[in-house]
Amino acid sequence: MNILKQAKGFWVSIAIAVVFGVVVQFLITGELLNIFYTNTLFFIGINIILAVSLHLIIGITGQFSIGHAGFLAVGAYASAIITMKLGLPFSLAILVGGLSAAFAGMLIGIPTLRLKGDYLAIATLGFGEIVRIVFLNIDYVGGASGMTVSQQTTWPWLFAGILVTIIVIRNFTNSTHGRACISIRENEVAADAMGINTTFYKVIAFVIGSFFAGVAGAFYAHNFYIIQPTNFGFLKSFDILILVVLGGLGSMSGAVISAIFLTIVSTFLQSYPEVRMILYSLILIIVMIYRPQGLLGTRELTSFMKFGKSSKGGVDNDNKHTVA
Repeated sequence: MNILKQAKGFWVSIAIAVVFGVVVQFLITGELLNIFYTNTLFFIGINIILAVSLHLIIGITGQFSIGHAGFLAVGAYASAIITMKLGLPFSLAILVGGLSAAFAGMLIGIPTLRLKGDYLAIATLGFGEIVRIVFLNIDYVGGASGMTVSQQTTWPWLFAGILVTIIVIRNFTNSTHGRACISIRENEVAADAMGINTTFYKVIAFVIGSFFAGVAGAFYAHNFYIIQPTNFGFLKSFDILILVVLGGLGSMSGAVISAIFLTIVSTFLQSYPEVRMILYSLILIIVMIYRPQGLLGTRELTSFMKFGKSSKGGVDNDNKHTVA
């Protein structure tokens, strides 16, 4: 009964999001939103895809990865090559960006996901730095000076990417495979003892998360006109990690809300360049002091929605580990 309620709540949320997306497109088409607010919306959308994709790896599967910027870079450069070097459509560039990042995720995932904790974090951090240095030394993509990319990211494309990311990862999480990933997060030894192929499921989650990070990279590259290896350093990986941790490990809704909140905070603090990072850090510290489990903890927004009474005297007993 509770699962049906949360499923209904999820699709109600998607319907509301679609209405919001249509309204935003109307405002953009009618030039009622200026370029500043439009770019802020695009940046929020890209960060939502990145946060939700990393949520699958860290929040659902429990694998501490801090090399997500590497997959973002792979997707960005692969998609830019498709459009700028080969002259192919942007739609193909998005797909190639995602597949390239997924392939990179499989290559790094198979040998490293047997590691745990700090060792895995160091391995993924090393991967991200390797990717950055490789692009730094390839003249074909501009090397250190970067690569110029035409602006092709539009709101319909980006909004569709957000919806697909959320729906796919949500459905994967609620599938048998997703439950296996959650069991790995809760107790990997017990999951292995129950016959779950832990390495296989960790690689699968890693590949899916990497794919959508690559998709975000395609939108990123074709929205900011130029991409440089310095844009994808380890600090970028930590920025994405903060989105997931602040939202609440295990909560997709939390990752989305955190991406929106922190992007808005960071954008509007640009007016104060001297103290921007200090204020940004203070906001993070205050939030984590008063809400150490994250904005939503392990709960989803759908768990707060009420669709009639439950079968137990009208009391809705939400399992805090149930995802929407």
